[in-house]
Amino acid sequence: MNWILLIIAGLFEVGFATCLGKAKETTGNSSLFWYGGFLVCLSVSMILLVKATKELPIGTAYAVWTGIGAVGSVLVGVIVFKEPATFWRVFFICTLILSIIGLKMVTK
Repeated sequence: MNWILLIIAGLFEVGFATCLGKAKETTGNSSLFWYGGFLVCLSVSMILLVKATKELPIGTAYAVWTGIGAVGSVLVGVIVFKEPATFWRVFFICTLILSIIGLKMVTK
């Protein structure tokens, strides 16, 4: 169950990064909406991370949480914000995904 909480926390990390990106592109009330989304996603992500670390090693949990956030943020950047998907970006994101899977496999 803690791994599921950790994955969901990582997805909310992607959410808060996305909200920051969208807030940067907008103005007025629309910008406030995205900053509100940022605060909600940040809060949920942190609460779930804290809950997950009650049973998981903090180093592993933090590495997986940031890894999910990094991979998800790059994917959102490529899909939503039209950032380039170069060979090396994709290569290193794949190595990051393999590292996250490896951490899951070696953690009791």
